Amino acid sequence: MKFQKSHSLQEIADLLQCEFIGDKDFQVLGMNEIHVVEPGDIVFVDHPKYYDKALQSAATIVLINKEVECPEGKALLISDDPFRDFNVLTRHFKPFQFANVAIAPSAEIGEGTVIQPNTFVGNHVKIGKNCLIHSNVSIYDHTVIGDNVIIHAGTILGADAFYYKKRPEGFDQLISGGRVVIEDNVGIGALCTIDKGVTGDTTIGAGTKLDNQVHVGHDTVIGKKCLIASQTGIAGCVVIEDEVTMWGQVGTTSGITIGTKAVVMGQTGVTKSVEGGKSYFGTPIEESREKLKQLANIKKIPEILSKLK
Repeated sequence: MKFQKSHSLQEIADLLQCEFIGDKDFQVLGMNEIHVVEPGDIVFVDHPKYYDKALQSAATIVLINKEVECPEGKALLISDDPFRDFNVLTRHFKPFQFANVAIAPSAEIGEGTVIQPNTFVGNHVKIGKNCLIHSNVSIYDHTVIGDNVIIHAGTILGADAFYYKKRPEGFDQLISGGRVVIEDNVGIGALCTIDKGVTGDTTIGAGTKLDNQVHVGHDTVIGKKCLIASQTGIAGCVVIEDEVTMWGQVGTTSGITIGTKAVVMGQTGVTKSVEGGKSYFGTPIEESREKLKQLANIKKIPEILSKLK
């Protein structure tokens, strides 16, 4: 998430009421999660296990809960609770905007687009040309939709990321300030849910088709011309490359990559990254040919035991 203008390190420290290490005029351009950070971004880290990863990332400002040696060319914000203060920044730079009409005045809707009754279109949404948005669709603020997109009834674009920190008193949510981006010629079935990024974009690539009741987690990037069948659940921060096929009731873990033109058969649990151009099945996931051989061999066990007796 980029800020509308550049801010100084001193300004950000004053906002958070925290100490800092570095030039007070150090340039701060935005804030992002570690997998999408760029120079000028703030990244937060609150566990020693991930200190080095954050400090050596592309981010040039690290919001951290311990005073450590600052890498050259970077700056530190020292906070007693980086998770809390990351939320402070999101609330400040991307505050919630109330809407009291079905289509927000700031929404931009392209020529030839049809929006059926009872659909909500939020603040600063952009919808391209010749789209068809069926009834009871909810399109949250800042969502971007390309041309020739079809979205069926009951789908929700832009709900919050499922991202929590466990506290003694319960779970504390990491506030989502990102977007959903739907590219041209995408088809989205009924009752799908696509969560926005925490600070970046959840993206559905051009020409991809989602069946009914598909869930896409925060910051996931789905490539072009993919086919994803019903009741598939895709976790956050997943990369699905171009022309991947995922059949019904597939589930994935977070942070993995599914390679170009992979085929994932129904009810598979994608527990790790997999190469493109192959077919996969089972939980934990394996190449389908090998998995089916294993299942065939299992069926022979009673016969083998009988012979041994």
